Amino acid sequence: MISHRRNWILLGATLLVAFTLLGFFGREVYRQAPPIPSTVTTPDGTVLMTRESILDGQQVWQSTGGQQLGSIWGHGSYQAPDWSADWLHREVVALLDVKAERTAGLPYDRLDVATQAVLRDEVKREMRANSYDRITGSIVVSEDRASAIDRVADHYERLFGADPALASLREDYAMPEMTVDDPARRARLVDFFFWTSWACATERPDQHVTYTNNWPH
Repeated sequence: MISHRRNWILLGATLLVAFTLLGFFGREVYRQAPPIPSTVTTPDGTVLMTRESILDGQQVWQSTGGQQLGSIWGHGSYQAPDWSADWLHREVVALLDVKAERTAGLPYDRLDVATQAVLRDEVKREMRANSYDRITGSIVVSEDRASAIDRVADHYERLFGADPALASLREDYAMPEMTVDDPARRARLVDFFFWTSWACATERPDQHVTYTNNWPH
């Protein structure tokens, strides 16, 4: 009897520790998850996207096969790209061009090396800065970044549509034409892609690592 009682005590203690750890780490995962903003706006208050459009975009992505068509944050298939990393790269390139055109009237790749270095540093600081307001739930992006987002969004809307100029790229990604046939749903999809990329680039509050722990860079 004593032996059985000891076994039950050990089992109970083991289960208690296990569920305590599960509860702790489950809470930490939730607490450290990147916030989904109520809105993403420019400084003048122009709304670029909302929480609802981001979540709707997630559903659009899932309807295309989700992780069977590319990946998010490294999770999924590798026939198509990781959309969060792909968006991040394209947004950085677009933002460099936007700033170069605004300040020098030239594309980024036509600037001298010193000016390019200054712009790269400016873009890095802007992309990593966390403008999420915990009180309002909003993210504010600069007018330059809003222009870059618009350029990248156009690429994805054409890619997931039927633009013949991107037929070869769709073939490389094993994507059919009109992967998403509704323009409104494509617009929501790019909102979701932006948010996943924002989480990759943006530092956590009071830390020097991003919400994805500096993945993919």
